[in-house]
Amino acid sequence: MNDNLTLLDPTAETSPERRERMAPPASLEGLTIGVLDIGKVRGDVFCDEIARLLGEKGYSVKQYAKPTNTRTAPVNLAQTIATECDVVIEALSD
Repeated sequence: MNDNLTLLDPTAETSPERRERMAPPASLEGLTIGVLDIGKVRGDVFCDEIARLLGEKGYSVKQYAKPTNTRTAPVNLAQTIATECDVVIEALSD
């Protein structure tokens, strides 16, 4: 693993905040996995398939969708995901 990896926040922050990279979980067993559709074209198809495949493997999965891809997720949606999920998969496309 590259410990010198720099992660950039894609939001338009005027003064970016430095964040430490979180270590990935050793296993997904027993965790709730969130799948977030950011609202891009056919992102829902990708998210549905990921959720289906994870569910078939016995993982607990919750799906969410942003109301639009042109803005960051509303605070209440982000709080809900943070409260209900241990890890999140976010569908990005372009």
